[in-house]
Amino acid sequence: MNGKPAPMIVAMRRMDVFTALQTRRSVRGFLATPVPAETVEAILELASRGPSASNTQPWRVHACAGAVRDGLCAELSKLHDAGGEGHAEEYVYPPNWREPYLGLRRRLGWTLYGLLGIGKGDADAMGRQYAKNYQLFGAPVGMFFCIERDLGQSAWLDLGMFLLGVMIAARGYGLDTCPQQAFARYHKVIRKHLEIPESQIVVCGMALGHADPNEPANQLQTVREPVDRFARFSGF
Repeated sequence: MNGKPAPMIVAMRRMDVFTALQTRRSVRGFLATPVPAETVEAILELASRGPSASNTQPWRVHACAGAVRDGLCAELSKLHDAGGEGHAEEYVYPPNWREPYLGLRRRLGWTLYGLLGIGKGDADAMGRQYAKNYQLFGAPVGMFFCIERDLGQSAWLDLGMFLLGVMIAARGYGLDTCPQQAFARYHKVIRKHLEIPESQIVVCGMALGHADPNEPANQLQTVREPVDRFARFSGF
């Protein structure tokens, strides 16, 4: 924002890449501590070093804070509480999960709800927890990621790698994130507040800030599948 290069060397010295990868998590409770615009810009510049097809760099980011963030969250929360009728994602999100993915999703859900004291079948409590998405879980910064709708599958792969770059770079600044597909449903409202053109698909949002150490949801420790479950080695 000030035309100066991002402090890449300083950022990388703060946390090595192994630690950043190991400590990256989806935080569901943030402190109100502000994050300077310069820090957000530096994170995005670091992430922009990610690969893309022929260096096309198809990602588009719309970041918000302050009154803009508050106004967007207020309208999204009100809309969600009213049922969100007439709103849907612009891309296909799996409507019916199968194994082993269904089991992994359920394991995550019940572990999280257990930390929050939400019992099985308590739909109201689950709904209240889900609604916190639209308040960015209290994070002071919201980022919304888009791609031009006329681009192909390679652009989606590029965007995915860029998203991870943002999350890892944030760890270098001592910050945490939560990537949120929940926002895609309300792209019409997000467009209005952030002046996103119709030529772009709103893929997801992301909360950015300082994790609240007193939030029970942040005690969640996800279990990862062992490498031999998802990788095959040949010729070694």
